[in-house]
Amino acid sequence: MIKRLIVLLTLISIISVATAQTGSKETATKKNVWRPLFANDLSNASYPAGVWSVENGVLTATEDKSIWSDKQYENFVLDLEFKNAPGTNSGVIVYCTDTANWIPHSVEIQIADDYSKQWSESPKNWQCAAIFGHLAANKQKVVKKPGEWNHYVITCKGQHISIELNDQKVTDIDMSKWTSNKKNPDGSDVPSWLSNPLSQLLTNGYIGLQGKHAGAPIWFRNVKIKEL
Repeated sequence: MIKRLIVLLTLISIISVATAQTGSKETATKKNVWRPLFANDLSNASYPAGVWSVENGVLTATEDKSIWSDKQYENFVLDLEFKNAPGTNSGVIVYCTDTANWIPHSVEIQIADDYSKQWSESPKNWQCAAIFGHLAANKQKVVKKPGEWNHYVITCKGQHISIELNDQKVTDIDMSKWTSNKKNPDGSDVPSWLSNPLSQLLTNGYIGLQGKHAGAPIWFRNVKIKEL
């Protein structure tokens, strides 16, 4: 009887270990696979009816309303393409904890037509590839002219966000250093509507794309995510 009990316990232990290993492998696999952020029919997205649409794989909006993922993400790589029109001002939004009032509760990676008069003359931390209102890209006009497709790779690991635009690493931020809602570490002013210091924001949240802001359209395609 004792021998049978020992054999049974051994088998249970082996099965438990095997199950745990299988579960770990499945979790690792899920976290290291590229997946579309949005389904082709936008069934897994949150957005105002009639504003966002997909045609031939290209996503665009008719109004200044954002589209959001249906789940929150933490530690991920976001890969996408975007195309500006003359005067475009849009953005990729990460770590959003309040989609109804997203501006002070998220981080915005800026998209802008840096060749337009309005945005080329704006503060550099309002231009393309900036962490909007906080940190300018290390190079300007890496973005292509309106009508051409651009490529973003945005890596978010906790308070560290790095950005590649058109195969150039242009922005890298440690949010823990942005402790004020009045001044950036370089002494520049933080826009008043960004009322929460970056260091205090949570590093998991919804991912969003800004719509037709400032009267100019924006187009996105091949938006995919890999969880880390």
